[in-house]
Amino acid sequence: MKKALPNIISIFRICLVPVFIAVYFTHDGDIKYWAILVYAVAGLSDLLDGYLARKFEAVSKLGKLLDPLGDKLMTFTVLVCITITRPILYWAVLVFFVKEVLMGIGGFLIHKKARVELPAANFIGKTSTFLLFLVCVTMMLLKELPDYVVIGLTTAAICVTLVALASYLSSYIKIMKSKPIESNNGEIECNQQSVQDVNETRQ
Repeated sequence: MKKALPNIISIFRICLVPVFIAVYFTHDGDIKYWAILVYAVAGLSDLLDGYLARKFEAVSKLGKLLDPLGDKLMTFTVLVCITITRPILYWAVLVFFVKEVLMGIGGFLIHKKARVELPAANFIGKTSTFLLFLVCVTMMLLKELPDYVVIGLTTAAICVTLVALASYLSSYIKIMKSKPIESNNGEIECNQQSVQDVNETRQ
């Protein structure tokens, strides 16, 4: 049961996505307190499932799929909801969507070619997620923020997101350039230098 907890929490976070949408658009007040609460719970659940996965040594392939999926779905949903009420931010939604598509394509390619696990979220990636969280919460709390302030805050967070994208793509390229070799048991493995490069990127 303990080993299943991280995945259960990740599924719970995914289930919070429609809850956020419902709360965001049904709350009558200008400040989306309940929506912020749902968003905060989702963020805390992300920290919790990661902690439990490490504590109980319960890292699994399913967990590696569910954990980032929950994060990306929630962040994208929050951005879309805010953009519906602040259309000036449509470009941020497009950039975030394109970034995730590129990462998905890169992950698919290196899985097909090198048969290695995708690089874990690095410091830049985690920082970009946290900054987007702060910016989104700020916009929900301060409804009357001038457009130029909103654009400035969002631009800063998106820029860090693009830097994170560049760091992940760099890891993907290193893996793709590596020459796959045949292991003793007949499986395709990445060469040792490539694995070392990817591990360094994770730090």
